[in-house]
Amino acid sequence: MRKQKMMKYINKLIILAIVCLVPLAGCDSDELVDLNINPTAANELDWKFMLTQGIVQAAENRYVNGRAHLGITSHLIQHMATLESGERAMGDKYTQNEDSKNSYMWYVYRNSLKTLAEVVRQTGPEGTNPNWTNLHHIAQIMYIIPMHVMTDLYGNVPYSEANKGIDGIFFPAYDNQESIYKDMLNKLDAAAKAIGTGADNVGAADLIYGGDFDKWKRLANSLMLRLAMRISNVDAATAQEFAQKAIGGGVMTSNDDMCWLQMSAGPSQWFNQNGISRALIPDDWGANSVMGKTLVDFLKERNDPRLSIYGGGIGPWEGPFNTDFDAQQGMPNGYDSETIKEFENSADAVDPFITYTRLNKKLLDVDDPFIFMTYAEVEFLLAEAALKGWSTDAAADHYNAGVKASMQQWTIFDSSFEVSDADVDTYLTNNPFDGSMQMVAEQHWAANFLQWYEAYSNWRRTGIPALTPTNYPGNLSGGQIFRRLQYYTNEVANNPNVKTGGTQPDDYMTRIWWDVN
Repeated sequence: MRKQKMMKYINKLIILAIVCLVPLAGCDSDELVDLNINPTAANELDWKFMLTQGIVQAAENRYVNGRAHLGITSHLIQHMATLESGERAMGDKYTQNEDSKNSYMWYVYRNSLKTLAEVVRQTGPEGTNPNWTNLHHIAQIMYIIPMHVMTDLYGNVPYSEANKGIDGIFFPAYDNQESIYKDMLNKLDAAAKAIGTGADNVGAADLIYGGDFDKWKRLANSLMLRLAMRISNVDAATAQEFAQKAIGGGVMTSNDDMCWLQMSAGPSQWFNQNGISRALIPDDWGANSVMGKTLVDFLKERNDPRLSIYGGGIGPWEGPFNTDFDAQQGMPNGYDSETIKEFENSADAVDPFITYTRLNKKLLDVDDPFIFMTYAEVEFLLAEAALKGWSTDAAADHYNAGVKASMQQWTIFDSSFEVSDADVDTYLTNNPFDGSMQMVAEQHWAANFLQWYEAYSNWRRTGIPALTPTNYPGNLSGGQIFRRLQYYTNEVANNPNVKTGGTQPDDYMTRIWWDVN
């Protein structure tokens, strides 16, 4: 009996609920749906804005520029030197610092590569805007710029499965460097051919060339030439094929084609400002690096006007500076505050800034440009291609053009850095090209100032110039210049694919695929 009463009561409740819902069926359903929409959240991303963000992120910030770019590669390549130890001097002393060796892999995958990969994805065949052909290939070129640095620094790295967390891939496989390079070369070839064929206009979202598709084509071909030359010692046939494609397609032709980003003084030191500058400003990150003896000696011996551009003289940050050309002196690598006293035969402490040439302060404004690739580099690559017989051009013409471009490119930082045609001609007359790869590679090394990732990779490829390694106590390489960086510590601990697909053994002297010189 109680059960029957209970069932009747439940049935009444159900009928009452249905009656109450009937009026709701006539309500404005759009208004109800709108209640579930966050009015402050974006429901569609602007892929042009994402391109802009990815370009800026590719210039890094002081975290990476201070630790990897300056602290490791500028010192390994002996453009800069320091008396410090720890994270500011890993490349000077060949010692261990977790933050420094981790920094590029940790920061770049989660910032520029993540952003640019999503632009490539969403403007590709399966994306939301598959008809944005121009944006797609520009983003692809920009993706390859930090990606090839990644594989050049570490060797085998996540590539085909990288940046695919949205697909549930949280522990990406490690691709071998050969396959990475060949895929990047093919993508640059495709980009060079396709940019400008689409209807989409990139315009102001392009902070580098302002939507000039011809310049992007030349950049794609120039990068193709760089990557082709990188593998020339290990796969000459593929290198020649893509070098000739790049040359035939049209590479950079003047300093107006340089790939660089004008940084900004605001609003944030972590996003818009020049990270190299911030790393070297004393009251900021405060890296006490000065010009290296190897580079200063090279420039002084040739009476090279770039010494007065790269170097700002000898003196404290606030000045005054001794800018006399003959007085400039670089600091040898591998010394600390005690051992440098022996080198200088001094009983007193040696102040690096009143003893050695500092990097020019005019290169260190927080809104100064960040350089990705120069026309000078392209000319030295063309000179090398001519020496290899991969073109019918005169190597001397490209060598001379490369020297001139390198000397005259620095006005993007300050108009006072102008070097006249007459001064360039004087230099070339006094230092004539002898037709050797030695001179091409030496000038390539000197021209890659502030592009220390590239200087480091090209030195490993060519072995030129003949750098004298340091042998600081407790170093990790037996007194030899590192051939690569160890992987990000957390990646090694958490991703099992490091051991199965990564470059092994994971130490600083294991050579990567293309490093066979």
